[in-house]
Amino acid sequence: MGKAVRLVAIALAALALSAATPPNGSAADGRARLEYSLAALQPERAGTVDAFVVVAALDSAPVFGREAREGGRVLASRFDAAGRTIVLAPDEGSDKADAAATPDDLALALARVAAVMNRDEDVLILYTTSHGSPMAGLNFRDPERGSSVLTPAELAGMLDRDGFKNRLIILQACFSGQFVPALEAPRTVVATAASAMKSSFGCTAGNDWTFFGYALIDLAMRQPDTFVRQFRRAFVNILEWERQLGVDPSSPQISVGSDTAGWLAALDMRAPKTASAPLGRPPAEIAH
Repeated sequence: MGKAVRLVAIALAALALSAATPPNGSAADGRARLEYSLAALQPERAGTVDAFVVVAALDSAPVFGREAREGGRVLASRFDAAGRTIVLAPDEGSDKADAAATPDDLALALARVAAVMNRDEDVLILYTTSHGSPMAGLNFRDPERGSSVLTPAELAGMLDRDGFKNRLIILQACFSGQFVPALEAPRTVVATAASAMKSSFGCTAGNDWTFFGYALIDLAMRQPDTFVRQFRRAFVNILEWERQLGVDPSSPQISVGSDTAGWLAALDMRAPKTASAPLGRPPAEIAH
């Protein structure tokens, strides 16, 4: 009964917001814009392993916003998540996200996704892009909204609180491997841009992509393949770019839980069957 009441309340709230005019422009309140986008999420489909994608650019540097906005489009296509994707990032010209990103906004988005998905059947796809600090976490920094650090324990707490079971968590940041011990679980895949004590590369503000975002999202995930092989392809490309630059390898990490084969296979089966072209410029550090 509790679940039924909750779902009815969610449906009524979504109906009310979807009938309203979308918040737009300087007159729109940021939280109202986010709530409108969350209310527009499509419901899960019974008997189908649906992916719900949440993308967040936690740093206001333009490269992270560009990566998040285009990354959200790629992930929505790769995981058949059109209508079930939320992108939290700054706008840039006509390229708009659903709302800006703060840790609180991320928590709100995750809670909404948890409410509309079937947590026993569906999959959360979480992609964050930002700077990171060693033995600390993911850096949140926005001149208008403040700054903080999202720690491994805090992110794990968000996900556990909302009851996510099947989880693909992709973290683009220096030192992001520090999140693996806190997040790994039998039904979870965690992929990070670097090991716990290594920097990743390509976060120059003028770039369209970081190394990790370009290799995994813009190149590998536009090719028909399984996610695990896409990650391996990205790993090889990153290692070669770093070798050419003579920098200490970032050592991207992946942890594949022992009970992920079923939902991974379901999502891999629904991936696009034809490749799509990369969009945006390669990171300036590797462009020739």
